Amino acid sequence: MYITVTHYKGGVGKTTTAVHLAAYLQKRGPTLLIDGDPNRSATAWAATGKMPFAIVDREEGDYHARNYTHVVKDTEARPGLADFEKLARGCDLLVIPTVPSKLDSEALKGTMAALKQIGAGRYRILLTRVPPPPEDDAVELRQLLTSAKIPIFKAEIPELKCFKKAAAQGVPVYDVHDPRAGRAWEAYEAAGKEIF
Repeated sequence: MYITVTHYKGGVGKTTTAVHLAAYLQKRGPTLLIDGDPNRSATAWAATGKMPFAIVDREEGDYHARNYTHVVKDTEARPGLADFEKLARGCDLLVIPTVPSKLDSEALKGTMAALKQIGAGRYRILLTRVPPPPEDDAVELRQLLTSAKIPIFKAEIPELKCFKKAAAQGVPVYDVHDPRAGRAWEAYEAAGKEIF
């Protein structure tokens, strides 16, 4: 399985999603995370701790990918249209993390327009950094996407501080000592199960 995590906007949880989908896939088979973000966020995350999967930068990714059952690619924010087309066509599933807020929803429109323009096949929206009730932005965005027949994960990733703790400690969220870490991991596990 080759999964690409991308979006036209930064700060939507691309790296968090890439790291946790890779952690989920590692439980199913050897997994490689390709850090294609110029900021090398996934590499920096892993540098302070221990990840259960391998991480390489994008220049090494193609060479190493053949040795793994699963590959997850974290990309830069706002790739050019030609790059976006290559990303979409070069994977089994394009995962588009999206924060349910007005600003992020506007950026999602640009991503969706690019997907339509290139005729992308398999993609799915993942709602990330979802605030707790009574906030209803996620419900509204889900209804909007569903009515537009845009593929969306049933799973939602909650807005929880334990994800920041995981990044600081260099581990997946399930290794963080926090009472909400279990809930955080269960959300990504649910998303991972939907992939198969």
